[in-house]
Amino acid sequence: MGDMTNNSVVYSGIKNSVTECSHDGEFGITVKDLRSLMELRSTEALEKIQELYGDVQGICTRLKTSPVEGLSGNPADIEKRKEVFGQNVIPPKKPKTFLQLVWEALQDVTLIILEIAAIISLGLSFYHPPGGNESTCGSAGGAEDEGESQAGWIEGVAILLSVVCVVLVTAFNDWSKEKQFRGLQSRIEQEQRFSVIRSGQVIQIPVAEIVVGDIAQVKYGDLLPADGVLIQGNDLKIDESSLTGESDHVKKNLDRDPLLLSGTHVMEGSGRIVVTAVGVNSQTGIIFTLLGAGG
Repeated sequence: MGDMTNNSVVYSGIKNSVTECSHDGEFGITVKDLRSLMELRSTEALEKIQELYGDVQGICTRLKTSPVEGLSGNPADIEKRKEVFGQNVIPPKKPKTFLQLVWEALQDVTLIILEIAAIISLGLSFYHPPGGNESTCGSAGGAEDEGESQAGWIEGVAILLSVVCVVLVTAFNDWSKEKQFRGLQSRIEQEQRFSVIRSGQVIQIPVAEIVVGDIAQVKYGDLLPADGVLIQGNDLKIDESSLTGESDHVKKNLDRDPLLLSGTHVMEGSGRIVVTAVGVNSQTGIIFTLLGAGG
């Protein structure tokens, strides 16, 4: 009986450990934990890190990465991280159809006025007041008036045709511009590279290949492609106006504000960060999703 009890305890322990492993995706920290951490600012974030992880080294340990050597670069590990934490890609907003662009072009106030004028002109051209034919039918003036009334519809149709031409040209121009812009954006995303440390070597990889747990090197002029926690910094100042609207540069250090956010610019200094959120889970990705650009 005692053996059965012991076996049930062992089995229960194994079951719990499997459940915890599955819940955390084989890592000691979840996407939800990282997102909630990156939503904090300055001292609040520092206190949360100290409370839950001890320091940035604790975060690295849970993410199974080395703050010095970085990730191993093993393809299976990289794919696992993409599966658990997501890819560093923000899905573009669904492009507008040509008909939607036509409808938007029709909302122009000037075109609306012209449409109303054309409809009124057409209506009047087909309207004949009662008893109008009894007046001076044999005179030259009467013949001219009758000819004008019969050709009056031409003016209204001409206005409508002009409106249609303007709308189609405007919609086509907008459609071609949007197509060119998306092509340019896609090419930039493919060509943009960032410095990360893998297996102790500093390498340049496409921004889309950055994963949670990567150790990234940041320097003056960089546009940060992902959220991260500072490991080491040297007079690092960040322009966060794209996210917060504040024009003042924010000084980043381990003692006061160690969080760096995607979409911000490095204005001074350099440093190393451990990537904690990418793609739609990063702060930029969350904003884009709320604005409708991520679905």
